[in-house]
Amino acid sequence: MAYRYDPELVPIVDILPELDISDIPAARALLVQMRALRPQFVVPDTLSVRKRRVPGPAGSPDVELTIIKKKDSTAPAPALYWIHGGGFVLGDADGDLRPVAELVDELNVVGVLVEYRLAPEHPFPAPVEDCYAGLLWTAEHAGELGIDADRLAVGGQSAGGGLAAAVGLLARDRNGPRLCFQVLDIPELDDSLGTESVKTYVDTPLWTFNNAVLSWKAYLGDGHQGDTSPYAAPARADDLGGLPPAYVVTCEFDPLRDEGIDYARRLIQAGVPTELHHYPGTFHGSSGVALGTAISDRMNADLVQALARAFRQNG
Repeated sequence: MAYRYDPELVPIVDILPELDISDIPAARALLVQMRALRPQFVVPDTLSVRKRRVPGPAGSPDVELTIIKKKDSTAPAPALYWIHGGGFVLGDADGDLRPVAELVDELNVVGVLVEYRLAPEHPFPAPVEDCYAGLLWTAEHAGELGIDADRLAVGGQSAGGGLAAAVGLLARDRNGPRLCFQVLDIPELDDSLGTESVKTYVDTPLWTFNNAVLSWKAYLGDGHQGDTSPYAAPARADDLGGLPPAYVVTCEFDPLRDEGIDYARRLIQAGVPTELHHYPGTFHGSSGVALGTAISDRMNADLVQALARAFRQNG
């Protein structure tokens, strides 16, 4: 099917390899190759980056966090707790080091990236419980990390956006950390796979209907039957009230487009202050693979401004 991509994205679409998670080891190897083709990112001298292992969920291994902050930061700063994407089966925190480091540098915040266990080796609830355990430790050690505990936001892209939404639900329902904001960037939220966009965009770059099916099968586990937990698929949540203000991003030619729009609409109806940013001509993950194009620059600038507003309003 032909799609009306933004003209600057067309050359990038033409050279992107097909990502097929029917063979997960091969897909993981391909992701490593794709990263190697990107311009090398050098962490600015103004930032410190350190990794730390913290207690995981009860009875589970420790969770590794990557903590990024300004070296000369003295006063408690806002924090963004970030969850990487990859369809629940791919990726790692280092893959999102660049965008988070750039946010830390521009906004003078603390960035915390969580390394969670991946499916299918570790299906639900392991990944989301890892993410929540890392968030708990971050909130409990806010003073040590130089974080203003009243300005702690959670965010993620793709599956990371879905996990961020689930962490928001867990924090609300378990009386956990008070989150001031949630960034749900092209989020993977709905295992029912019934929206128009997921059925229509079967051959779009980086994410397809088939990948979505396999992703949820891996995440929920082979033995999954019956109702899906809202902490796995946040679209299943009956009540979205009391969640932190949200910033939701959707792309036009993305199988996940409509579930992001639907979730934003439901947040609004539940009284949650919500911004929905929909970008014409874009595809799933285009803001990350098309750096330097006007549309990607605008998407990234919009996110910076949204976070700056959220942290300022809670300061």
